[in-house]
Amino acid sequence: MAGMRFQEYSGQWEFTRYRKKPAGGSRRLANAKEIYDFNAWDNVEWDEEQENQASQAVFENSSEKMNRNESAKFKIGANKYWDSFYEVHQNRFFKDRHWLFTEFPELAPRNITQECRSIFELGCGVGNTLLPILKYSLEAQLKVYGCDFSSTAIQILRANPAFDCKRCEVFVMDATLEDWVVPFEKGSQDIIVMIFVLSAIEPAKMQLVVENCYQYLKPGGLILLRDYGRYDLAQLRFKSGKCLEDNFYVRGDGTMVYFFMQSEIRNFFTKAGFLEEQNLIDRRLQVNRSRMLKMYRVWVQAKYRKPISDKK
Repeated sequence: MAGMRFQEYSGQWEFTRYRKKPAGGSRRLANAKEIYDFNAWDNVEWDEEQENQASQAVFENSSEKMNRNESAKFKIGANKYWDSFYEVHQNRFFKDRHWLFTEFPELAPRNITQECRSIFELGCGVGNTLLPILKYSLEAQLKVYGCDFSSTAIQILRANPAFDCKRCEVFVMDATLEDWVVPFEKGSQDIIVMIFVLSAIEPAKMQLVVENCYQYLKPGGLILLRDYGRYDLAQLRFKSGKCLEDNFYVRGDGTMVYFFMQSEIRNFFTKAGFLEEQNLIDRRLQVNRSRMLKMYRVWVQAKYRKPISDKK
């Protein structure tokens, strides 16, 4: 029966099977009976009841905050916990970024110019964004930089056979420091990439990070951001006692994560002087068909541009 049903709509959905789709997704669930026929559905709308249930779950898991001394341990030793994370997982985590060039075609444009561009990624980890850029970019003169405050992640990235030291330079840096030590000048970067990195920073330091990004972008340069959204499945799964601050938690491995509202992202970047080009909520329904489970993911995706006529 399932095979017959698939044949009925295969013309409509088959081109989405491997998720090579237009930006924002295009596999939308119109018939609830089809929910377990694919692993994921795009742009899923939440009704008021589901929104209230998520809000209640967050209220329950965040009502008891971790004490200040315990919380400080994770904030001060953040790099240590990320080192431990990469020592365990090496380059086997965060691998499937099939959406990277669909959502951010600016990273590897098909129509190239003679201009020598420069891209910098904050929180590059083991290269899950940088390595695909190096692989698929057609720009012979492209220069790519990446930093991470985990020295272990940088070591793993440099050891990767796909790492090209002639086109890419990576280094260890704590992006929450007021003064960045980087191998390029202020106002020199065409694009700064922030993929699931701002959420790993304690909220009190986020604005400083955004303002430093502004300083290092060229006039007209672009921020590309994707991060965890409020009421994402990962937030709802936290147990009581893991909340450091409102919407800011510590995972079992000691790494920290924040869950954003669109308005928070907008406030950070517009306050720093950026112009908003995109700020959207990406809601996905992921399905475990063997266990008949529904998992609702929520991400924030944004693009902010530094004005060409920088008056700051």
